[in-house]
Amino acid sequence: MTRFVRRYADAVAQTPASGRANQVAARRAELLEATERVVLARGFAEARVADVAQESGVSGGLIHYHFASKDALLTTMLRTAAERDIARARKVAGGPGTALARLDKVIREFVPGPRGHDASWTLWIDAWGSALRNTHIRDISAELDGAWVEVLEQVIRDGTESGEFECPDPSASAWRLAALLDGLGLRITLQRASMSRAEMIEHARFAAAHVIGLPLEAFENRP
Repeated sequence: MTRFVRRYADAVAQTPASGRANQVAARRAELLEATERVVLARGFAEARVADVAQESGVSGGLIHYHFASKDALLTTMLRTAAERDIARARKVAGGPGTALARLDKVIREFVPGPRGHDASWTLWIDAWGSALRNTHIRDISAELDGAWVEVLEQVIRDGTESGEFECPDPSASAWRLAALLDGLGLRITLQRASMSRAEMIEHARFAAAHVIGLPLEAFENRP
């Protein structure tokens, strides 16, 4: 343990329990934010603890004080990002308005934003690639994918139960729609010139209209 890390550990130990917990949580959050920035810039395969230390302005020893290994640091960052994205989607899906309006909002939430302004898609595309060889990242990616499907399914089920939609199998319909959105998201993120965001939203709405038994014209504010 380096002298700096030892002093940090001593300072934490001398802090009252409630303050100590807040201090540790705040430091971990800062390190996870720095880790996300490093991964977005370098990718999972090339990200190093030394890069995170430089980005956050601390020593590598301090990072290992909070995270046992590089793998623990990366997977904790990824899980934190997944929980953040899903919480945002659930908030949109559970908000006010008709089931159709909420489904449209979820679609817009899912679609990548302008290039350079949608870190989530960049992060998750990289995670999908890393998941081929990293079981921890694979598990987190699977949890995120499953949670997105659950969000779509709940909105579709709400509309079906209220009589807005005609959908005999909300679960299967949610999986099909999620798969289409994943494919479109990959295309627009990796090959931005091949499709605009407005075009992707139109494709997604077309598919959604099909699975909920409504005409495309039912969606308001079409681009």
